[in-house]
Amino acid sequence: MPSVTLRPLTPADHGRVIDLNNAAYPAVPNVDAAELAELVAHTSLALVAVAGHAVVGFLLAVDPGAQYESENYRFFESRGVPSLYIDRIVIDDEFRGGGVGRALYTAVFERAKQDGRAEVTCEVNLQPPNPQSLAFHERMGFRRIGQQDTKGGAYTVALLAAPVS
Repeated sequence: MPSVTLRPLTPADHGRVIDLNNAAYPAVPNVDAAELAELVAHTSLALVAVAGHAVVGFLLAVDPGAQYESENYRFFESRGVPSLYIDRIVIDDEFRGGGVGRALYTAVFERAKQDGRAEVTCEVNLQPPNPQSLAFHERMGFRRIGQQDTKGGAYTVALLAAPVS
C-alpha cells in the first residue's frame, strides 16, 4: 500500500470528497456540492488523506459553539463538555484497514489537545448497522455515552466520546 500523507482539504478536493462520501452511503448521508460547501464552512478541521496524487480519505470536525444544526452535534453541545466533534470520516474501500483512519484520528486528537478540548466526539450508525466503525472507535478509546434516533427515525446512532489525554 502506498504511503499516505495528510493535508488540509481544499476546494479542488470537493469533487473527490463528494464521490468518496456518497460511495459510503448509508454510513454517512449523501451530499451534493452545495451541501459539502456548507458543511465545510462549519468545520474547524478539514483534512484529506492522499496516496500519490489521489485523495483516499477525508475527515471533517467541528469546534464547540458553531452554528451547526446537526442533531448529533447539538447533542454533544448540550452536554457542556468542550469537545472536537467529528462530523464525518470516509476512507476509500481500498485503503481501509491500512492505518488511514488512525492517522486522521491522531490528527484530530492532536488538534483537540492543542485547543484544550476535554474529548473528541462522534456518532456511529446502529441502524443501519455499521459494526466495522463501532469496532474501530472502540479500539480508538471511544465509549458510548448515549443513543438517539435521527433524520425522523430513519437512523439510530451511538453517541461516542473519547478523552483527550
